[in-house]
Amino acid sequence: MVIRFLTTAALVSGLLVTAGCGGGAPPGDAARIDASLVADLTPADAVAVGRAVGDFAFDLFDEVSEADRNAVTSPLSVAVLLAMISAGADGDTGAEMAKVLGLREGPDPRVGALLRSLADTEDVTLSVANALHSDGPLEQDYLSFVRRAFGATLEQSDLASPEAAEAIDDWVSKNTNGRIPEIAADLGLPDPQAVLVLLNTVYFLGEWTSSFDDDDTRPAPFAAPGGRADVPMMHLDAQSFPYTDRDGYRMVRLPYGEDGRFGMEIILPDDGRDPDLDAAEWRAAVGSLSPARIDELALPRFELRWSAELGTPLRRLGLAAAFDPGRADFRPMSPAAPALGRVVHKTYVKVDERGTEAAAVTGGVMTTSARTGTLTFRVDRPFLFTISDRETGTILFLGRVTDPR
Repeated sequence: MVIRFLTTAALVSGLLVTAGCGGGAPPGDAARIDASLVADLTPADAVAVGRAVGDFAFDLFDEVSEADRNAVTSPLSVAVLLAMISAGADGDTGAEMAKVLGLREGPDPRVGALLRSLADTEDVTLSVANALHSDGPLEQDYLSFVRRAFGATLEQSDLASPEAAEAIDDWVSKNTNGRIPEIAADLGLPDPQAVLVLLNTVYFLGEWTSSFDDDDTRPAPFAAPGGRADVPMMHLDAQSFPYTDRDGYRMVRLPYGEDGRFGMEIILPDDGRDPDLDAAEWRAAVGSLSPARIDELALPRFELRWSAELGTPLRRLGLAAAFDPGRADFRPMSPAAPALGRVVHKTYVKVDERGTEAAAVTGGVMTTSARTGTLTFRVDRPFLFTISDRETGTILFLGRVTDPR
């Protein structure tokens, strides 16, 4: 775990929410959590929030994904962003947000416990950063909480100016290692009606415990929706991996680093169609994984970028009041009585012979008015994947690959 405490002149002191892999520095300015705020919380608190993120992961993915298209989400990023917003919600707005996220109403410091737990590793690079750009006053209690629980930084910004949009894009690029260069235009900035922009980034870099050899990568057919196509297929032979055979699909877990706490779960349907998979079934599948010798493992090399505006999906999930200026109750956040105007999510993931690099940003704008015999696992058709934390059960990324090209 990498811990750094700020000087007494700083605004907040606490835990650096970042984990380092192989001595590499994480991108940007990672969040700092007030150690005193989460000191009394337990690992069970982190697991409870991780479970809530998992439930939210599949609910959100069902709303934003299409069966014949690639999609990559970071439920951790979206959940943390919405949890920061929920901390400033009251009344029906707060109740709706808590129900959708599976959290407590209002400020929930257990999210800080989860972020602290995720940072407690040296096997991968994992950096979580949060920021506020405010064009008006914020309630002091709210500001104090998001600084202490989420390590959020605050910038006073004229959100109607191009300079503020440029500063937001610079922050996003810095904290995603340049993989996601911008979000301001997606959020509709500059915007004279905007009073607050909230941002979260998640950056992940992990090396496979058992890496693929570049020389073993060769073209192989993949059953994409538009027809079979040759894609670069990586190969590993005669290796042991956590594996399970379920009703309608199989799952193999490819771990990162020496400890293997973080790993990528590949969910391969039996017939090319998405299995009946929700959070409970995913947890059951992960729980049933056991070591198995994979005589041949073939996985496409891929690099994907994805983005979506989440307003409509979140409304369908139950966040009605938050987006309604006539009903939204964010008085604990700001005296401007804002409503949630837009939520945008952008992701990047690259899987190659060495490992996985993944990044995500979520922005919100507040506005006013075991087997026998030979076993193979050929990922030669559309598949799902997750990147998760074994200790808390948190799903960092959830995606579908229908065409690795």
